[in-house]
Amino acid sequence: MGLKRGLCILLFCVIGLFAQESKLDVIKKSNELKVCIWPEYYGISYLDSRTQKLVGIDSDLAKELAKDLNVKLKYVQSSFATLIKDVTNDKCDIAMFAIGNTESRRAKMRFTTPHLSSDIYAITTKTNKRVSSWDDIDKKGIVVAVAKGTYHEPVMKKKLKNADLLVLNSFKARQQEVKAGRADVFMTDYPFGKRMIAQTNWARLITPDSTYHKTPYAWAMAYGNDKFYQRVEQFISDIKKDGRLLDLAKKNGLGPIAKLQ
Repeated sequence: MGLKRGLCILLFCVIGLFAQESKLDVIKKSNELKVCIWPEYYGISYLDSRTQKLVGIDSDLAKELAKDLNVKLKYVQSSFATLIKDVTNDKCDIAMFAIGNTESRRAKMRFTTPHLSSDIYAITTKTNKRVSSWDDIDKKGIVVAVAKGTYHEPVMKKKLKNADLLVLNSFKARQQEVKAGRADVFMTDYPFGKRMIAQTNWARLITPDSTYHKTPYAWAMAYGNDKFYQRVEQFISDIKKDGRLLDLAKKNGLGPIAKLQ
């Protein structure tokens, strides 16, 4: 009986040790930080077709976080459509692609302190005669496109009183609908708005006259993992204090939306 009891105690101790191993411990033991990114997010985590390298503030900050943790970095491709599944199913340790902190997402994922904050903007064509200012958007007969799964979808469902809302399955679809004239505008944020102006010759940016719906952008991870969460929070505090956040925001053309406090 004594031997049996001793073996049982030893077994429970071993199980307990494994149970207590935190996400941070696993990252350090494996020498790898898995970061979910969306490679089509201009200024955030954008795959440059010429160099085939990721550029943007969050891909830069992922490198800084891995360096701070003294581990290797592994980018994991994700998207807003698969974000919650990817984070909660442990496809990555943390999602770093300027994720809007919304109530519906908070119900599924744990958000860090925000490092960016963007209002909503609209993109139309240079030839569209029906929408020349922000006040023209919510009028009868106007078609407003949003991408499914983005925070623009619930916001515009609530905000629009007269215009028709068109919910599309991809970011490219909303651009195509506007360019083809089947939609008048699509709703986006500061980084993506900059991309459209920089990379197309047909897009026109419409900005709200005053704050419309500003959303904090942060990183997301699964609930629990307190040790890892606190380590990331320390990292965010450090980059705000030591100037890395501001420097990388300016480098990527996002200085106006950096959240430094």
